[in-house]
Formats: sequence, C-alpha cells, structure tokens
Amino acid sequence: MFTATAYAQTNDAATAPDSELEETIQEAIEVPASQPAESAFPPFETSTYPSQLLWLAITFGLFYLFLQRVVLPRIGGILEVRRDRIAQDLDQAARMREESDAAVAAYEQELAEARGKAHVIAGTARDKAKADAEAERRKAEADLESRLTEAERRIASIKDAAMSDVGAIAEETTAVIVERLIGAKADKPTVAAAVAAAR
Repeated sequence: MFTATAYAQTNDAATAPDSELEETIQEAIEVPASQPAESAFPPFETSTYPSQLLWLAITFGLFYLFLQRVVLPRIGGILEVRRDRIAQDLDQAARMREESDAAVAAYEQELAEARGKAHVIAGTARDKAKADAEAERRKAEADLESRLTEAERRIASIKDAAMSDVGAIAEETTAVIVERLIGAKADKPTVAAAVAAAR
C-alpha cells in the first residue's frame, strides 16, 4: 500500500502552525528528482509484447472455436430448414402444375370425344346434335378454363410467396449474422438495402 508522506505524519503536524503544514504538504506533493518517473502505458511496453501476443492468440482461438462450434452450426441449420421449406414449396408448385397439365390433357380428350360424338350423331340429327355438342363443349371448356385459371393462380401465388420469403429470409439471416458478429442489432432498413444491393 502506498502512503504519501503527508499521511504518514503524526498528530504533531496537525497541531503545527499553518506555515509548517503548508511546507509538509508541499514536500508531499513534490516528486524528488532522484525517483524515476512512472513507466509507460502497459500495452505499449515492449517487455509485455510476448504475453500480449500469447493472449491475443488464445482469445482468437477461443473465439474461432466458439464461432465454429456454436454460431455457424446454428446459422447452417437455419439456412437448411429454409432451403428445405423453399424446396417443398417449389415441389408443391410443380405438382400442381402437373395436375393442371393433366386437366388440360383431360380437357383435350373430352373435347375430342365430344367432337367424335358430334360426328356420329350428325348422321341422324345433324342440327340438334351439333347444338348439343357445342353446348357441352362450351360447358366443359368453361369448367376446365376456370380450373386451369385457378390452378395457375395457385401456382403463381405459391411461387410469389416462396420468392418473397427468400428476401425476408435473407434479411433475417443477415440481421442474425450481423448481430452475432458485432454484438449489436442492425437496423432493418440498412439490412434490407444491403440484401437488395447483393441481389
């Protein structure tokens, strides 16, 4: 423990006249020329460089292991789940597209059958059969057209939802990465601008 000479004085100094007290305080404040000045700031002393470099290497190694074993697997898991979700959405859209193609093929087949029936009936009652076949064709065409339109609308909405989720997923992932790396939350407009610039 360091004590100044002013504090080491006995009670006699406290009872001394003012001039003696001032001299005692002055002596305590002054640094004798024979005493060396305080050493430099410890991080700038060359004698501590090896230990500083050792601790830097240890700290960096621990930080690297933490990133490798904790942070990156979590981020990888998040990306894998989102990739699987997008793949499932795209598979579902492809399946719906196949269903709509099958509906179009069924429509073509029904149309061909209706025309065949129209030709058979044409022999007996051409005008009546022609009118009936035309009405049936229009009805089937309107039904299939509405089905096809609905299927295409569902495919487009699923695709739009999947593609809009990609931007949101990229923004969320970027915000999580930035937060994990720098320890502070990034504001959404900055993250959104960075993701938009990266596209």
